[in-house]
Amino acid sequence: MIRRVRPVLIRVFIGASLAYGVTFIVLWSQLEKRFVFFPTAEMLYTPNDVGLEYEDVRIQTADGLSLQGWFVPGKPDSPSNVTWLLFHGNGGNIGHRIGELALAHHRTGANIFIFDYRGYGESEGSPSEKGTYLDSRAVIEYLASRPDVDRDRIVYLGHSLGAAVAVELALTQPPMALVLVSPFASVRDMARLTLPFPPVGWLVRNHYDTISRIRQLNVPLLVMHGDQDDTVPISQGHKLYEAANQPKRFQVLEGANHNDTYEAAAEQYWGTIESFLGEILAGNQ
Repeated sequence: MIRRVRPVLIRVFIGASLAYGVTFIVLWSQLEKRFVFFPTAEMLYTPNDVGLEYEDVRIQTADGLSLQGWFVPGKPDSPSNVTWLLFHGNGGNIGHRIGELALAHHRTGANIFIFDYRGYGESEGSPSEKGTYLDSRAVIEYLASRPDVDRDRIVYLGHSLGAAVAVELALTQPPMALVLVSPFASVRDMARLTLPFPPVGWLVRNHYDTISRIRQLNVPLLVMHGDQDDTVPISQGHKLYEAANQPKRFQVLEGANHNDTYEAAAEQYWGTIESFLGEILAGNQ
């Protein structure tokens, strides 16, 4: 009797283990997606709300999705003919970046383009790492096709998750300059720092392995990070900076957290950008 029971118990144990394993994988997949992406559909604000003229643009991706973007033309007296391409972080949508958009236009006077990744705002689809890369490629192709954009004077500015997307795009479509704000080295690094289960770093599917990619870049680089950042530690910004090639520059934003860098440390933030870009433009003239 005992000999007959043991195989049954073993089969029950194996079956239960498999069921728990499958359940864990499904739950982890959902948990990871929520850890990486926090999209919001409702568009609360547009550039009109801060007095900016703009074009509401729809861009088709290679896999057939429609993305929303805003093109804000530069000031008529701006001499540089620079276009800033903004890559926002993992939460909300472009409507939540109106304050940053207004300050960027005021301080730089440049053309500015900001867009929503798939699944954010009015952009179609569901977010994923591969999807954000496809989105960025569609956007740069669109910008390069505009007669009012000088392809050789496009600057990428990526914040947090957007920094990872900007770096990946820069590998195949190098910008005039690359600005990374509050960046992380990889999702695996962040998972190890923020989640209590030690092996969790090896389970992630959205890697955003920026530190591996940044070693391959050879474009002027500015990394800025708030010294009060309690979302992505400033050590992550230092780690990326150390891995990057010259020419490069690092700026600590004193008193700034993760999402308030452009206003909490406004003079450091915009002043550093202006001097960094000014040096590059002087060299390009």
